[in-house]
Amino acid sequence: MDTRGTIAERIYQLCKERGIVPNRLSSIAAVPRSTVEGILNGKSRNPDIATVKKLCDGLGITLGEFFSAPEFEQSEREIK
Repeated sequence: MDTRGTIAERIYQLCKERGIVPNRLSSIAAVPRSTVEGILNGKSRNPDIATVKKLCDGLGITLGEFFSAPEFEQSEREIK
């Protein structure tokens, strides 16, 4: 899976854990719904770190917690 897909899956996972839908996350994080949808459906070629940070804030986690998921470790190994 590419990094963009991994980011999308992580967002879905965290939303599910918190019992919210991505549209609600968009509102909580003050990120345009179209931006969140673009990330989740793969149309966003490269979600910037500032957007991911806002989403993390909306989810109540740090960037470190977001990227500490095992999926990102696997992606890192594939890039090397």
